[in-house]
Amino acid sequence: MNTDPIADYLTRVRNAVAANHRVVEIPASNLKKEITKILFDQGYILSYKFDDDASAQGTIKIALKYDKITKEPVIKDIQRISKPGLRKYSGADELPRILNGLGIAIVSTSHGVMTGKQAKAEKVGGEVLCYVY
Repeated sequence: MNTDPIADYLTRVRNAVAANHRVVEIPASNLKKEITKILFDQGYILSYKFDDDASAQGTIKIALKYDKITKEPVIKDIQRISKPGLRKYSGADELPRILNGLGIAIVSTSHGVMTGKQAKAEKVGGEVLCYVY
């Protein structure tokens, strides 16, 4: 039994990047699907596919992105911020800048899951799920 599915998602991506895998398969949930869409929109992953046939909850297949010349992964680090034992919330004016704007913070707001920049633009705060850079 997994107590923190978001941490499991991030760890699977982190481990796949460290092992230079091309594709990683993760059990799906609606929140994980939204995080995957954000990673794709921000250019951190190459593509993704939602398979609802595999099991009751389905799976997410993520094609990881690497630099064409140096073969370095695009995702340098991915960190879980708000944990089940210690939730981290930020108001719209207190949302963090990651690596001086080079990284993203993924925030769960009342308007859905979005990046920190989008949340700041919409003037909504929420739970800071993770940092990606």
